[in-house]
Amino acid sequence: MKKRVLLLYISEVSGHHQATLAIERALNKLDSNVEVLNVNAFKYTTPITERIINKIYMGVIKRTPKLWKYLYDNPSIIKNTGQIKKLIHKFNSPKLNNLIERFRPDCVVCTQAYPCGMIADCKEKFGLNLPLIAVLTDYAPHSFWIYDKVDYYIVPAEEVKERFIQKGLDSKRIINFGIPIDPKFAQSKNKEQIAQKHGLDINKPIILIMGGGQGIGPIKKIVKHLEGLDHDLQLIVICGINKRLQKWLKKRSAEGIKKILVFEYVQTIDELMEISSCIITKPGGLTTAESLAKGLPLVLVSPIPGQESANANFLAKVGAAVKIEDMENFAQVIDELLTDKQKLFQMSFQARQISKPKAALDIASLIIKLCSNTSYTN
Repeated sequence: MKKRVLLLYISEVSGHHQATLAIERALNKLDSNVEVLNVNAFKYTTPITERIINKIYMGVIKRTPKLWKYLYDNPSIIKNTGQIKKLIHKFNSPKLNNLIERFRPDCVVCTQAYPCGMIADCKEKFGLNLPLIAVLTDYAPHSFWIYDKVDYYIVPAEEVKERFIQKGLDSKRIINFGIPIDPKFAQSKNKEQIAQKHGLDINKPIILIMGGGQGIGPIKKIVKHLEGLDHDLQLIVICGINKRLQKWLKKRSAEGIKKILVFEYVQTIDELMEISSCIITKPGGLTTAESLAKGLPLVLVSPIPGQESANANFLAKVGAAVKIEDMENFAQVIDELLTDKQKLFQMSFQARQISKPKAALDIASLIIKLCSNTSYTN
């Protein structure tokens, strides 16, 4: 008898989506008898609104990040938007309930608070005895996640668990499995072969630079600063969907100041992390979790206020990352880091200490266990 699992996220180019894909791969690896439906909840319920919200969100992040900082997990905002949230859930819950009736899942897993809240309301409104798992992909347990009808919360660290407990959640409902990433990040690869494939010298520093799926952040400034250092550096830059950045980098690479490899997307980011000396990135949850699994020292720049700031603070606190608040000091910090091999080694050690590369498999095991708890049979 097949087990059915419904995975919900928002936004195609996001860590939330990458997390559901990692869980889906883990489920398929553990049990070939699992049928998975992986759905963009925002696009499914309100496709036009999704495009508008995504555009507004990116505009706020790029132009007025302080506004997002004010809005993020603000108790007064949460209280004052309660009625709006109820109306949205009331409008969308019939659509999601129809999806549930058609697919008949044995468990629902959400990697973002928006669909989590809607499924929680569906459970209450339609009397569904359906296990619901909330999977956090950041070190920021904000109050929009909290619902009585969520059976389990999967968190990335004990510190996050404690903060949820302080918000009133029962500790028995919170499990510290980590952020789900593809199981391949737990596997070691041949560094020399990977470097040779990309025309890189494994004996020289290799710096991996990422700006998330959107390719945002001060990547041009980062590259210019690195080009000015005396170290014989090799740069790998992942641009995401940022075509303008990609064009600029290819022109820069042709000038030959430093060796620069430019990628839009890569399916083998685990290999590039394997050969890198450190990663310079915005502190998105999935990127940091993957870096930790590879023992890759993190240099964190331009965090989005809210979730990414929380990620940066946590990782710097445990010694796996260096935060750069002012780009004027960037070159000096990188120069010192590349010179101090012992610090790089210690950061790598701390990264591995807190990494949870098998999180997706642990979450998948829990899902399979819970699949027998639904109120209907397949």
